[in-house]
Amino acid sequence: MDSPDVIVIGGGTGGYSTALRAAALGLEVVLVERDKVGGTCLHRGCIPSKAMLHAAELVDGIAEARERWGVKATLDAVDWSALVATRDDIVARNHRGVEAHLAHAGVRVIKGSARLTGPRSVRVACSAAPGARPSTHGETGVHDLSARRGLVLATGSQPRTLPGLEPDGRHVVTSDDALFAPGLPASVLVLGGGAIGVEYASFHRSLGAEVTLVEAADRIVPLEDGDVSRHLTRGLKKRGVDVRAGARLLDAEVLGDRVRARLRTARGETLTVEAERLLVAVGRIPVTDGLDLAAAGLATDPRGFVVPGDWDRLETAVPGIHVVGDLLPPPSLGLAHASFEEGLLVAETLAGVPSAPVDYAVVPRITYSSPQTAAVGLSEAEARARGYEVETSTLPLTAVAKGMVHGQGGMVKIVTETGGRVLGVHLVGPHVSEMIAESQLVVGWEAEPSDVARHVHPHPTLSEAVGEAFLTLAGRGLHQQ
Repeated sequence: MDSPDVIVIGGGTGGYSTALRAAALGLEVVLVERDKVGGTCLHRGCIPSKAMLHAAELVDGIAEARERWGVKATLDAVDWSALVATRDDIVARNHRGVEAHLAHAGVRVIKGSARLTGPRSVRVACSAAPGARPSTHGETGVHDLSARRGLVLATGSQPRTLPGLEPDGRHVVTSDDALFAPGLPASVLVLGGGAIGVEYASFHRSLGAEVTLVEAADRIVPLEDGDVSRHLTRGLKKRGVDVRAGARLLDAEVLGDRVRARLRTARGETLTVEAERLLVAVGRIPVTDGLDLAAAGLATDPRGFVVPGDWDRLETAVPGIHVVGDLLPPPSLGLAHASFEEGLLVAETLAGVPSAPVDYAVVPRITYSSPQTAAVGLSEAEARARGYEVETSTLPLTAVAKGMVHGQGGMVKIVTETGGRVLGVHLVGPHVSEMIAESQLVVGWEAEPSDVARHVHPHPTLSEAVGEAFLTLAGRGLHQQ
């Protein structure tokens, strides 16, 4: 039986970051992945979707150039095959990069399905996924492995589906296969108004589809600050997206080349919507099928998560078994950048290197729609619910010159403890995903508005609006009354 120091099951962002860091710390690492390293984020989620959203932004830019700036640009058509080819090239280059990093680090990658046979032992049935390279050491057959230091579960998640509404890859799709369905639909019904649903609604609208976005909660992106939700809803409606918050799906059926769905609206009325494609984006669930967790003394909670016994080390109730990524329940956020940090923590723990626990309260949250949203820390409602006396500063992006240049609206909202530290920063507007890193430091280092107001934000930039909001809270505002 092979006995490496660490066995990592799952090669997504959480798994491969664990493997790379553990190898860098001198540990012998085996990474088992039954599909392709990079996981959902690289092959079906973050990377391909952001590539497509960039293409959608270019399409929107052509319309803006013509209608707002007098640039006589026209859009003849979107070449779907060319767009897909560029997307796939970006994914493929990133995939090769991850494989190269793992190989350079000396991580042994086995392509196959893993099943736990004990607290630190694993049986791997080797396989070759379509398009995947063979195992780095040419493994075939069945391998029994035992981890000397620890076993890391990083098997990720899959889209949640709805009973009686089975995805077919064409008319009914999930977020995993929406980008890979054939062609551009003329109309789309998106079920789910969280970050994923909003992004897909935005993408399809940019490329000309009629879009209906349905969210069961009383507002879209319901986990974000209420002002963020209102500004995002306004921006999407301005672009022609039919946003239906507080609505629920009653039933749906495929009729020829269309899907017919009946909704119960927020007013209690029944609404029938027909679309060429129904996109189900109602959340994701952990993947543990085939792992045989019971053989290692583990079980999932009722939601399917593997709950750590020690959150500071992300170690389960079984010593030596750690968990990262989408298998973790809240407060873990199911975000790729959070799983990178989780991987670093677990690898350093297994190597005996001091490592701070993941502070989920300061992990940024982003929706890459048009307009974008970005946030870190507590919303105003969350802060009040926790008993804080709260002060806020809200500034429209159009209050600064660069916001007027972009002309897409949006806002900055700062939530602070009265007379104290910054509790949350919330942004809506163009390119705000590139502006939130500063605020992670502000919230994470428990800065007060006066601490931030001392630092100069460059002019003219969108970030200037963030600086102005902090100046106002510090009693030094120039352009905000």
